[in-house]
Amino acid sequence: MTTTDKIHQTLRDSAGMRWTALLLLALGMFFAYIFMDILSPIKDLMQETRGWDSTAFGTMQGSEVFLNVFVFFLIFAGIILDKMGVRFTAVLSGAVMLIGAIIKWYAVTESFMGSGLETWFTNNLNYIPIFDELGVSPFYEGMPASAKFAACGFMIFGCGCEMAGITVSRGIVKWFKGREMALAMGSEMALARLGVATCMIFSPFFAKLGDSISVSRSVAFGVVLLAIGLIMFIVYFFMDKKLDAQTGEAEEKDDPFKISDLGQILTSTGFWLVSLLCVLYYSAIFPFQKYAVNMLQCNLDFTEVDPNSFWAKNSVTIVQYVIMLVVAIASFSSNFMKDKVKKYSLLALAIVALVVYCYMGYMRQSAESVFAVFPLLAMGITPILGSYVDHKGKAASMLVLGSLLLIACHLTFAFILPGFKGNMVGGIIVAYLTILVLGASFSLVPASLWPSVPKLVDAKIIGSAYALIFWIQNIGLWLFPLLIGKVLDNTNPGVTDPTQFDYTWPLVMLAGLGVAALVLGLVLKAVDKKKGLGLEEPNIK
Repeated sequence: MTTTDKIHQTLRDSAGMRWTALLLLALGMFFAYIFMDILSPIKDLMQETRGWDSTAFGTMQGSEVFLNVFVFFLIFAGIILDKMGVRFTAVLSGAVMLIGAIIKWYAVTESFMGSGLETWFTNNLNYIPIFDELGVSPFYEGMPASAKFAACGFMIFGCGCEMAGITVSRGIVKWFKGREMALAMGSEMALARLGVATCMIFSPFFAKLGDSISVSRSVAFGVVLLAIGLIMFIVYFFMDKKLDAQTGEAEEKDDPFKISDLGQILTSTGFWLVSLLCVLYYSAIFPFQKYAVNMLQCNLDFTEVDPNSFWAKNSVTIVQYVIMLVVAIASFSSNFMKDKVKKYSLLALAIVALVVYCYMGYMRQSAESVFAVFPLLAMGITPILGSYVDHKGKAASMLVLGSLLLIACHLTFAFILPGFKGNMVGGIIVAYLTILVLGASFSLVPASLWPSVPKLVDAKIIGSAYALIFWIQNIGLWLFPLLIGKVLDNTNPGVTDPTQFDYTWPLVMLAGLGVAALVLGLVLKAVDKKKGLGLEEPNIK
């Protein structure tokens, strides 16, 4: 390389620097994913300590995306992103998430109970004009005050989280376009989804730490991580600013936002098919995550571990999480090894560590530990899928495959897993395999769907395009946690024990979303072939 080449090389041209930028963005989303499901593995404790039944729990969980959907905040977020740029919006989203998280934390603390604020929430927000008439109110009469206030905080967090989601996607496009973009997007989501496993492991750990149960400790853990995530976004701010100084690109656009820009997006058939696929696919996964631990508690016969045994100690949680990280890092890294000995050695290490992890989950008799394997297979195959889309294409075909796997997994949970009740070993094996496959199917989406969006819209409005997709996706993320909770209560009349619910119908409903996604995936393939959208073509040519 000559001296002139060195002068003109930007941060983006350095693999190390662009992957560092990706890591900063991905860590921010990693922490956001932890907080997103921070109460999911302790649903039973929320019912026991705060009086949240399934309807209250589902309503609170669905509130995360309420403002995004019904106040159209995500559309405004996309406009902010297009006008203000990636770095400003990243820091803004991190700050908004942190504010919402702090409110949610206070809502579940002992300090809130018996306070004047609790009295106010008990007596108010029982009727919201228009929203109640439409049946979409985020509150209802009789909803616990702590759940109402937590929902308010979760709404604010949700605004920041979804803003961060579209910002990270736009940031990856900025740093990786024309390079390994699908691999980058897949890797970002693989790390983010490790947050789900982290949440499943540590949320119950902090709630049960010490001699007393405190659900607020779990939420506080998430708040601290979001504060660290905001710092990550601030560091990214300065990296991104330096990149623009090197390239001469303007972070803010000179052209004012035009409504016709949205019209360009909305008239694209490919955009609508991708958007609908997104809402169906994500609605079958994210709402399920919020109930998955409770579903396992209801379908498997967990026995209480001797409190004096090794498996009941807090230290085993740390050991199990370290083993989980070994699985994730070894399987992920194996994809980048050219030396076959190193590659297969890492794969062997990952497999052995995964078996050890699963054995520990069984010995701990913990539904949270069982579901925490969700992202581990995805960590190993996401780079493969991303690299395949970058070099070979077939993004639409991968979405069809993902839909088939989605259907199979939810039907297995609905009809096969309950048949193993009483057979702990057999039930655990079926649960582990199904959860691993479900997580792997989910990795098909970031590797194939998100990198397809730049092929469908003009680069200058890509932020608005991602915002619209996320807005449509958020409709499902608001609706289905609420629906699952209502279906659970209506199909389990008189059931008060949170470990005795019948989850058959909620799971059938989620499998139905997979069937609809499969149909749309086949239609998308046909449209792509007819109109030449390029979805089946590689990103790197």
